[in-house]
Amino acid sequence: MLVAPLPSNESERLKSLADHNLLDTLPEEVYDDITRLAAEICGTPIAAINLIADNHQWPKSAHEQEEGSVGIPVREYLTGSRDNSFCAHTILNPNEALIVPDARYDERFADNPFTLGDPQLIFYAGVPVKDAEGRALGSLCVIDSRPRELSEHKLESLKALAKLVNTHFQLRRTKLELEKKQRQVTAAQPILQTMIQTIGSMQSTNNSDEIKQVNSLLESAKSLQHVLDETPA
Repeated sequence: MLVAPLPSNESERLKSLADHNLLDTLPEEVYDDITRLAAEICGTPIAAINLIADNHQWPKSAHEQEEGSVGIPVREYLTGSRDNSFCAHTILNPNEALIVPDARYDERFADNPFTLGDPQLIFYAGVPVKDAEGRALGSLCVIDSRPRELSEHKLESLKALAKLVNTHFQLRRTKLELEKKQRQVTAAQPILQTMIQTIGSMQSTNNSDEIKQVNSLLESAKSLQHVLDETPA
């Protein structure tokens, strides 16, 4: 078995994964719909959105057409060690899909514990799912316990679904960033009010230069207050 090397941008990739706040979160319908469609389109019993963390993999969504129908320990595999992960190989090429028609004859996976298991993980197809900067955070993958090929039409459909995952990832991060900025704005407002009051009390000075400086500071503070007031809650 060949353990996937770390991507050259691993530290930035892990930071981006953390910024998206996806790991160990509750199921979300939008991602579950995507994995269900992926399994149906590709005709596989299993599909997942699998994220690659520092030393393990974790499924944001996993769909099994019929639970236990193929016998693959889906949750055990999808939450297992990164060393055994097919998806850890997928993220090495963010712009390419990884297709493994029969893992028993692929040197990277031939002696993987899940390929050797009973039942076996034989077929795998994964498309990287990425952040806005193009860093692969994991993959949208389909899995089967028997060898198969994936037609060009099905592969293109899988890629389209992966792009949809990318879009939702980006929307998620944007939402988190806006929420953070709003918290900062809320925290700044009482400080700014105190600043305005302090500057106002300084206007009693008779020094013309100091008066100009105070008035300039006051106008700047009021402008900032206006921006804060206009920031959506």
